[in-house]
Amino acid sequence: MKFSLGPILYFWDKPKVMDFYREIANSEFDCVYLGETVCAKRRELRLTDYLAIAHQLREAGKEVVLSTMTLLESPADLRELRRYCDNGEFLIEANDMGAVGLLSEQGLPFVAGGALNCYNQFSLRRLIQLGLKRWVLPTELSENWMRTLLNQSEIADVRECFETELFAFGHMPLAWSARCFTARSEQKAKDECQLCCAKYPDGREVMSQDGQTLFVLNGIQTQSGYRYNLINDIQNLHDIVDIVRLSPQWEGTCEWLKKFKHNQHGAAPVALQVPDCNGYWHELAGKDLLIARSNSL
Repeated sequence: MKFSLGPILYFWDKPKVMDFYREIANSEFDCVYLGETVCAKRRELRLTDYLAIAHQLREAGKEVVLSTMTLLESPADLRELRRYCDNGEFLIEANDMGAVGLLSEQGLPFVAGGALNCYNQFSLRRLIQLGLKRWVLPTELSENWMRTLLNQSEIADVRECFETELFAFGHMPLAWSARCFTARSEQKAKDECQLCCAKYPDGREVMSQDGQTLFVLNGIQTQSGYRYNLINDIQNLHDIVDIVRLSPQWEGTCEWLKKFKHNQHGAAPVALQVPDCNGYWHELAGKDLLIARSNSL
């Protein structure tokens, strides 16, 4: 089982990003995803910056994948997508079907990001025909759904042709909108947002009237209010999951990787409590935390 680091989902300044990836270069992550996937207005780093980081990470022994935008809103976004797809060196994580189309036209393999919403064997089979090399499960799928899907006859003859990657740690991306909810929460128009999301390096919490965290606002992206954490479930997945993904955190990312690696065979379980959650994985409400199995310490 390998461990990957997803793209940074929040808006961090360039010095923080550069320091973060210097730390990641010395970590035990096997694969690192780079790129802005949420908002094209976040321009602290350009493609040339990500490529420079990619070369440094590759020299440190990491597999590097460039992640594309999830919601394309302008011709400029499409031109940037083409530049990513034409990079000539690194595998692409396609987060919308436009990227899949461009890569398929060039005969290039790709990672199918969770935002592609591939929920059944027929969609997965079609993406494999288009060049899929790795499938990232949509975050709301359960273990039973994944196992059932991957055991379907339509997948049996191509099962060895692709890898399965599981988003296992971090606030789950749930939805994207043409509106910016972070800007709206500060009474700003999207076109005059002043990049206010930079004030929230882990996103901005949305609370219910009874004090529960419902969602996390991250620009045009809405995330789960609780942090998804499957650290106590991965020991059962060696037969079917190839890569476990952790999402970058403002603090403690590498420490969490160490915990995941230590517990990949169930030897070092972690006591979870709210605001952690694992409900989707166990066919429960997404914000639920099943502790009967995960906290048997």
